[in-house]
Amino acid sequence: MTDVAAESWRKDRIGSALRGENPTVVRRLTRGFAVMGDAQFLPGYCVLLVDDPSVTRLSDMPRPLRLEYLADLELLAEAVEIGCRRLDPALRRVNLEILGNTDAYLHAHVFPRYTWEPAALMVGPVWRYPDSRWSEVGTLLGPQHEPLKAVIGEAIDGLRH
Repeated sequence: MTDVAAESWRKDRIGSALRGENPTVVRRLTRGFAVMGDAQFLPGYCVLLVDDPSVTRLSDMPRPLRLEYLADLELLAEAVEIGCRRLDPALRRVNLEILGNTDAYLHAHVFPRYTWEPAALMVGPVWRYPDSRWSEVGTLLGPQHEPLKAVIGEAIDGLRH
């Protein structure tokens, strides 16, 4: 993928997912897209993108659609737990967050947490990690994460059937 192409989908993550052009998409869900997070220093970090870029918060959707989105979040969280535990038995738990302070569209973070994390960071929110961790070249999403993406996708498929 060229840098121009990469930059293009990053500027419109939801639109590119709807067009089938977002390479981070793991699976299309009922009300959104399960995608791999850009930073993988906690392997298996995923995001649930809403499928309508005009939705900025849960309350923008009628209650039935909100419940579908939250059901997608629960499904993705369980799939991350299954997939990450399969690849790393040190998985401790999965944390969920809906923040919306940086990106204006509704999205939820799914963070796997591991027993090998530094003790001082293990007990707090993932945002306590230094800013540098979010852009480390060695842990940025890339081809080396395809097996992880595949196992999470397989877990989603198994949970939906």
